[in-house]
Parts: sequence; structure tokens; C-alpha cells
Amino acid sequence: MKATGIVRNLDNLGRVTLPIELRRNLNLDIKDPVEIFVEEDKIILKKYEPSDVFNGQKEDLFEYEGKMVSRATIQDLAKLAGII
Repeated sequence: MKATGIVRNLDNLGRVTLPIELRRNLNLDIKDPVEIFVEEDKIILKKYEPSDVFNGQKEDLFEYEGKMVSRATIQDLAKLAGII
């Protein structure tokens, strides 16, 4: 993990503001979704990128029942079901 030297306080609602320099470096824009991870005693923020719920693929995605599924997975499932 790389230290930035930036320290911010939480506000009364538990929010913290990310400095513009970090947002620019990480290509985060206003209203961009951010994923929150916890690893031991660390909170990790990552720009959210939709991916296939089965294999993590990030290209050629379709939304089905609120989940993202890739074309490749759909084809694999069709083969498994004997449709193709």
C-alpha cells in the first residue's frame, strides 16, 4: 500500500471527501460508483466496473435479473442446457 500523506476527518454522517488529485489519478468522476472492500483493518475503495457474476469477464455484458452476464457465459450455459 502506498501512503499519500493525506489525512481527512469523517463528518457527522461518517463521510470522507476524496481529494481532487486522487480522483483525477484514479479517473473517478462525480457520481461514479465506488466499491468498498474490507481487508483485515483496511478499507479499500475501488472504482466499480461491472463484470460477469460467473467468471469476472468485463466485456460484452448483458443485465439479467439485476446481474451482469457475458455473452460467452450465456453461450456456455446454452450448451450445458443442450440448447446449442
